[in-house]
Amino acid sequence: MLDPRVIDPGQELVRREELADRDLDQIVRVMEALRRWREADRRASEASRRYMRLGETDMRAIRYLIAAGHHGRPVTPGALAGHLKISTASTTKLLDRLVEGGHVLRHPHPSDRRSVVIEVTAATRRTARLTVGRRHARRFGVISRLSPAERELVAVFLEDLAHTVDEE
Repeated sequence: MLDPRVIDPGQELVRREELADRDLDQIVRVMEALRRWREADRRASEASRRYMRLGETDMRAIRYLIAAGHHGRPVTPGALAGHLKISTASTTKLLDRLVEGGHVLRHPHPSDRRSVVIEVTAATRRTARLTVGRRHARRFGVISRLSPAERELVAVFLEDLAHTVDEE
């Protein structure tokens, strides 16, 4: 339970003397809903990774490669390393694993013969679309049902929430 009345009765962390019980109940409801959403999202991501037999960094790499492909941007191993914030040696191991698993292909760079570009295979693109893509489409549907004012409010709320993590 995330109720500060229970977990912080002395108000050492959360000052709430100016909030009515109804307000506290709503705040707790929002926090519980966020917790349930994070847990559901974690389970869905884990299921996708297991289905595709990929780790967290592997999935991040696949998402980046798919997005870059949609924009017609070739991705080099160095660009992938920069995006993932991992070493070039780790990137080489990651790419070897993804190539061996049939998830990506290496091709000669179109303008720099010393380099290669990486692209996602059609099969992996299709699988990602059927798993992660469908999940995003359902989220889009939920968000599209909100009014413009509600979407703005939710966006500001989530951005502010993200800043609380950045401040730690």
